[in-house]
Amino acid sequence: SPARVTITTDQGRVTATRSRTETLRYFWGWEMFFFDLSSPFSGQSAGAVLGTILGGERLVEGRSNLSLALSEFWTNDIWQHGAVAWAIFETVLMAFLGTFGAAFVALPLAFLAAQNFTPSRWLRFGIRRVFDFVRGVDALIFTIILSRAFGPGPLTGALAILLTDTGSFGKLFSEALENVDDKPVEGIRSTGANALQRYRFGVIPQILPVLLSQMLYFLESNTRSATIIGAITGGGIGLLLTQAIQTTQDWEKVTYYILLVIAMVIAMDSLSGWLRRKLIRGG
Repeated sequence: SPARVTITTDQGRVTATRSRTETLRYFWGWEMFFFDLSSPFSGQSAGAVLGTILGGERLVEGRSNLSLALSEFWTNDIWQHGAVAWAIFETVLMAFLGTFGAAFVALPLAFLAAQNFTPSRWLRFGIRRVFDFVRGVDALIFTIILSRAFGPGPLTGALAILLTDTGSFGKLFSEALENVDDKPVEGIRSTGANALQRYRFGVIPQILPVLLSQMLYFLESNTRSATIIGAITGGGIGLLLTQAIQTTQDWEKVTYYILLVIAMVIAMDSLSGWLRRKLIRGG
């Protein structure tokens, strides 16, 4: 146009007007994965950075080069490693609170839904229908509803997971309770124990391996679900992934976030498997 001239090549872009000239150089975004353009370590090779850390003069007075390098990496304005780490923590926190919160809510209700613990047919019917309702509504639907009440954030995602998993845990726990052996319970009853003590020492030890196995499995699954829920509620790594996809500018970040999600799921799978072996098998 008469007021602007733009020249675009494979190496970059130049835009010139009467008042200013802008020059943009194209290069891979991975080059600034560790240090952004404002960092004193920017543009240095790995060997040069290592040499500066080990034997160079202090770049900032009063701070060691090692602490400066770690700080520059953590506060990278382009890749935002600190914000990404916090987002992963929020995702895991949503899955953890939702899963174990649902287990704590569902366990006492499961006794009311079990036929051998609740003689009232209508009470069992009502509790089981509640389980069917909260289990039948997907967690994403609860997320949309709860986001209007609590606003965006990890709390909404955790509550959505809690509601959905309460129905699933209630069904699974009640079925496990209906299959317990009555002989240990009768033995504890003969000692004069009350109902709470009979449940604590006669029932819970029988179903504990099943409960732990199911909770750890749901924790693995909810870690993946929390990524999708976070994209709706505005929290966790799911939000960062959605923003990176919507901008369609930094596909390196999209790749980075997807790799982090996969690594997070693998880590949670390994951790839950180790906990399952330690708690259930004892070895």
